Parts: sequence; structure tokens; C-alpha cells
Amino acid sequence: MADQTHVLFVEDDDVIREATQLALERDGFAVTAMPDGLSGLAAFRANRPDIALLDVMVPGLDGVSLCRRIRDESTVPVIMLSARADSIDVVLGLEAGADDYVTKPFDGAVLVARIRAVLRRFGHAGGSHHSEETGSAVQDGSTLTFGDLRIDTDGMEVRRAGEPVALTPTEMRLLLEFSSAPGSVLSRDKLLERVWDYGWGGDTRVVDVHVQRLRQKIGQDRIETVRGFGYKLKA
Repeated sequence: MADQTHVLFVEDDDVIREATQLALERDGFAVTAMPDGLSGLAAFRANRPDIALLDVMVPGLDGVSLCRRIRDESTVPVIMLSARADSIDVVLGLEAGADDYVTKPFDGAVLVARIRAVLRRFGHAGGSHHSEETGSAVQDGSTLTFGDLRIDTDGMEVRRAGEPVALTPTEMRLLLEFSSAPGSVLSRDKLLERVWDYGWGGDTRVVDVHVQRLRQKIGQDRIETVRGFGYKLKA
């Protein structure tokens, strides 16, 4: 159906793959399920899904490498699935460009809620309402300027020293949250609530890795860590 959200699901365990596909389809999603990374990449290129669910440990091309390949070609949201919440695989997946992760075994309702939360924020990357108060930032219409960093909040474009900066929708939402209150400290929990749409506690590693990715793109010294409290954008 044209109005259905198309999910690419890559999972090598037959039971998990089939059960999860059925559960997602019952919730109204169209699902393309693949058993390995190479077939998952081919399916992504052929179908251009709305969201990708990638198990970390799949044969042929592991989930982290598949995420990197997808991110090279698209900003489509990616959720990693990991059997170990404390595994370095979680951080590697986020560093590869994933937007979120879910720990296995997972409850079907929780997975659907996380998918819908990701899709909501991707559907309106500029959905946060920002006040006109911008500290010492320079604001010209819809453009905010912080040193050599220029943020067009209407066009959803960012430039650094005149050069375009490619941000994923999650990174853009994170930057918009910082730029809405330059100089103010935003806690990890507050960022999880505002950017990741978590109405419940989430893993703050998601925030930390995305902040680090954002720093690499807009300048390491632009976002300051306030130890014990969170992060702030230098005005």
C-alpha cells in the first residue's frame, strides 16, 4: 500500500525474523525481511524503505557495516538491534550512523513504539518550537549564526565557514535544541525527551554518541560538556 510505512528488517534468526515481521504487519507496516547484510543492502537500494531495523550480528555484511553503507547513501532512519545492552556493538552502531537501538529480546509493542517515535521526529525534523531569545547568537530571519556556524532553521541547512554541513535528521534536531538555548545547559534526559521523543528513561549513550558525531561536523569546541549536568552550545 502506498500509504504504508515501509520497514526493512535484517535478521538472520528465522524465528525472530518471521515473528517480528508478522507483528509489524499486524500494526500496519509493510515489511521487507532479509536474512543477511548483503541481501539487506540490495533490498534497501531496490526499495528505499522508510526505516531500517538492523540486527548487529548478521552474516555476509554485519549490521554495523550495513548501517555505514546505508548512511553513505541516505539519511533514512536506522534502528540497531543488539542482544547485549552493554556491548560495544551498541556504541559502534550509533557511531556508524544509527539513530537508536533496541535490546533483544524485545517486546513487540516496545519495538513499534520506538519505530513510531523515530518516524515522528523524522517527519518533522524542525518540529521543536524555538524562542526568539538566542543569547549572544546573531539571528537574521530564520538564520542563526554562532561564529563560523550558520543554521537556516527554515531551510534545515547548516554551513560552517561557508561550506555545507551534512547532518542526519537526528543530528539536525539535536543542533536545533542546542541553538534554541545557546549557553544554557541541556541535560541528557532532557535531550532524550526532546530529540528522541522518549517519554520514559532511555540510554544516555545515544545522546553522548550523537553529540560526538555532531561535534565532528560543526567543530569540537562548539558544544561544551558540563560535567555532571549535560551539554551546552557556546553562544
